[in-house]
Amino acid sequence: MAEYDFPHDLRDAQLRLHRTRAAYAALCRELPWSVEPAPGWEGDKQLHSDRRPGLPDSPGYTEQQKEEEKRLRGLLLELSAAVSTHPYWQTLRGPELVSARMVLKQNATRPAAEKG
Repeated sequence: MAEYDFPHDLRDAQLRLHRTRAAYAALCRELPWSVEPAPGWEGDKQLHSDRRPGLPDSPGYTEQQKEEEKRLRGLLLELSAAVSTHPYWQTLRGPELVSARMVLKQNATRPAAEKG
């Protein structure tokens, strides 16, 4: 694998992006299926199966959940833009640029527990 001398601020932004993405995914797993309160539903029995698709009633998001989802989503957009438009990328061209972006994304800043 090629070695790249990424600027400190770019590495920091990418690491924050990884962490924010993980926090956002964790939050989304805990949220109700509907932002606003909504009744559940049950679909028709699936052909050749006993499965009936459906969802329980949704209490909707709390105000705290709405604010946290909005905050994390905004931070994801901000960090994604900061990483993808960083001036460092102007120093590379072609396949080297693609390789460097992948190294930064997959290896250079990802916490050890997330690699693999």
